Amino acid sequence: MAIPSHHRTDVRALFELTLVDQIGKGQDKVHTRGGRSRAALYTLKYRGSIWGYKRFFKRSGLETSDYLKDDCLLVNCTVGVVQSHTEGPKIYRIPVPQSNMSQHIGHLLTSGKRTDITFEVDGEMFPAHKVVLAVRSPVFRAQLFGPMKDKNMKCITIEDVEVPVFKALLHFMYWDELPDIEELTGLNTTWVSTLMAQHLLAAADRYALERLKLLSELKLCEDVAINTVANTLALAEQHHCYQLKTVCLKFVALP
Repeated sequence: MAIPSHHRTDVRALFELTLVDQIGKGQDKVHTRGGRSRAALYTLKYRGSIWGYKRFFKRSGLETSDYLKDDCLLVNCTVGVVQSHTEGPKIYRIPVPQSNMSQHIGHLLTSGKRTDITFEVDGEMFPAHKVVLAVRSPVFRAQLFGPMKDKNMKCITIEDVEVPVFKALLHFMYWDELPDIEELTGLNTTWVSTLMAQHLLAAADRYALERLKLLSELKLCEDVAINTVANTLALAEQHHCYQLKTVCLKFVALP
């Protein structure tokens, strides 16, 4: 049996050859290759693959057997092609919850336990964990664990970043998501949301938080407005946000 030329992939199959008893005694000679086990299956891997038996039946025995009648043999060949994958009814149902790893890390910040570094922003103190900051930001990694680190450093003063912005920055580094701006600032206006996104864009670029930078850029693209577009355009130019720059320029060009 040779594999047809149009086959391009492996074909797994089992087959059965039967010499039919033509006298009528019902004593057919059956040979089977393959079975239920995976190892028993034959695979046609390339064009010209051949199956068969080198010693199926001795000619001396065949000539005097009941399988030969009027110098003719009757041979039945049955081939079954085996699917590579069989879907059966599932007898199990194991619900797997969504990953909550960010919640575990986030609770480190909210609990305030085992902190080893403190940030001072406008006189307000923010305890944190060096290892989390180092993993999230290459800038903090260099500052806290680099060759120029201060081994006795316990407090870092942050300048040019306002308290709500630094809170949002810390929240993102622990939770990997933006905080609720209304809950953070006590205000719920588009202008406040845009202003926060502008500050976060600058802070994200400063601390090399690429995902936060992209989220801020996306937010600013969605909320471009006449009273904020000038500052947003300047930020886009300064921090190399080319899509945001294009959005701002198109907005300004509108009649």
